[in-house]
Amino acid sequence: MITAYCSNCKPVEIGDLSNGLLRDDVMWIDMIEPSREEERFVESALGIEVPTRDDLKDIEPSARLYTENDAVFMTASLVWKAETDAPTLTDVAFILAGKRLITIRYAQPKSFALFIAALPRVPQQWRSGAALLAKLFETVIDRTAEILELSVARIDILSTHVFGERARKVRKPSNYLEEKLRDIAGHHRLVSKVRDSLASLSRLMTFFFSIPAVQQDRDTKELCKTVSRDIQSLNEHASFIAGNITFLLDASLGLINIEQNSIIKIFSIASVVFLPPTLVASIYGMNFEFMPELHFVHGYPYSIGLMVLSAIIPFFFFRWKGWL
Repeated sequence: MITAYCSNCKPVEIGDLSNGLLRDDVMWIDMIEPSREEERFVESALGIEVPTRDDLKDIEPSARLYTENDAVFMTASLVWKAETDAPTLTDVAFILAGKRLITIRYAQPKSFALFIAALPRVPQQWRSGAALLAKLFETVIDRTAEILELSVARIDILSTHVFGERARKVRKPSNYLEEKLRDIAGHHRLVSKVRDSLASLSRLMTFFFSIPAVQQDRDTKELCKTVSRDIQSLNEHASFIAGNITFLLDASLGLINIEQNSIIKIFSIASVVFLPPTLVASIYGMNFEFMPELHFVHGYPYSIGLMVLSAIIPFFFFRWKGWL
């Protein structure tokens, strides 16, 4: 699917793809999962070679950031499905051909929807390919910051569940902490995707800042500097969040170990408490012919009392030592 936006920031119809003609006032061509026919149309209209889906997956810098036939080709990895349990990265191509911007994507990151919604409010001086792309990168970074803020809020709630509620000794299922470990893993996955995306955008912005279209436009140049500083700040913030996640993971594993040790401690004490009564029962259960206690009138209550007493003494001894 191809959506084109003209200089008044309104979407326009491409028209017949077979004629290879494009309206002069089109400033942005947004290609979403384009077919081969749509790719050929853009190639014919702009005189460029459109990268395929496999090309976007190439991780070599020379395949993601390059200039060819006076057109600038850039590929970045953006976070997608950040609100779900399975966040992922999607590769998006940004092409500057003359004064036009072409984007090629096989997913729909929320940052594009936000940018399209705000497109009519873009000032007239920003309605060129390079300036529009700088504004798009600004929206992408704002969306990335929003994802990190959402992650921080969720981690705070998770931290309260791990520490706060357990501090009030609220009874929880036996696998409560194990479930929280899965949640921690999900947050770690999201933050890792964000950091990978920021690394990709950082390399892209360094390349984008050096092209003549940006250097010749003062406003676009200043915006690129601002976006680059924002990327650096978000990188530091993402590293801080990753450290908090690591601490939460270690703390959860420590609590699980404490619970397991407490269970083992209970069984150990129980075995020690019941060991003397077992010894008494074993002695008087040997059934030898000559055992004086076998003829005691009160032998049975005597042995029961001895077993109870031998169990009570270790119990109170452990309490006195503070082991219980």
